Amino acid sequence: MGPSRTFLAAHLLGAGLFWGSGFLFIKLTDGALAPPVLAACRGAVAALALSVWFVSQGWSMRPKGAEWRHWAVLGTLNGWGPNILTAFAMTQITAGLGSMIQASGPILVAVLSHLAFADERLTRARVGGVLVGFLGMGILIGPRAFDPAGAAFWGVMAMVATAVSYAVGNVYVRFIREAQPARLAFGQQLFSAMPAIAIALTLIGPAGFAPAGGVALPVLALGILGTALPIVLFMRLIRAAGPTRAAMVGYLTPVAATLLAMAFLGEHIGPRELLGGAVVLAGVYLVSTARRA
Repeated sequence: MGPSRTFLAAHLLGAGLFWGSGFLFIKLTDGALAPPVLAACRGAVAALALSVWFVSQGWSMRPKGAEWRHWAVLGTLNGWGPNILTAFAMTQITAGLGSMIQASGPILVAVLSHLAFADERLTRARVGGVLVGFLGMGILIGPRAFDPAGAAFWGVMAMVATAVSYAVGNVYVRFIREAQPARLAFGQQLFSAMPAIAIALTLIGPAGFAPAGGVALPVLALGILGTALPIVLFMRLIRAAGPTRAAMVGYLTPVAATLLAMAFLGEHIGPRELLGGAVVLAGVYLVSTARRA
């Protein structure tokens, strides 16, 4: 017997809302922390929160065998790398636009999976979804693509790089045999925090962490509500409902991020952003629901 509709709805909405809130909390730090420092704080708070969860469950936090290698790879691809890029992007572009660009992740996963796995070949329907998704990306980026000197251009490119990094990380998970989702989530955050702290101390220095006290609430919220909690919900969703239905979170995250940004930051979403976001989500839907080859 599968999970109830109430379980699915609660976990989908919860994960989508909390992940989307991450963009809001980054904006609420108001640039007080340099991107590497913010990424370090985000990873450290999330790792600590998940450590508490592991202790409460009586689980070991020590890597088993070569497990640490997977943690290190995922900590880079899904952790400190995109966290630094996202923190930088939020100093240049709106939270709504950033979340819409990141929503293209499943489309990139489909392209990479086509190259990596024989059972993930793109059918005509899925190719159509990929093309629709890239069209939506073009609409979202718009004139920024022709103005490399502008700050918004680099913010958009940082979010594109974030989406690519997450896509590569998701494909990498497929190569891990006998993976336990909860341990991957914990290890990812642990190996996200440690390199980010080292990078921040090297590039910025200890003084870069001093302003953290003034933005403690949004930083704590980012680490716990915007990172650790949605990962726990997402892992429970994968175990109960499978990865296909769990991937539906990708449709909700940009919607939540955009609505929160409009409500609490006063951001205005223009017609081009709305159209581009809708086209991206349409492409994601086509790729996700089309039959495999």
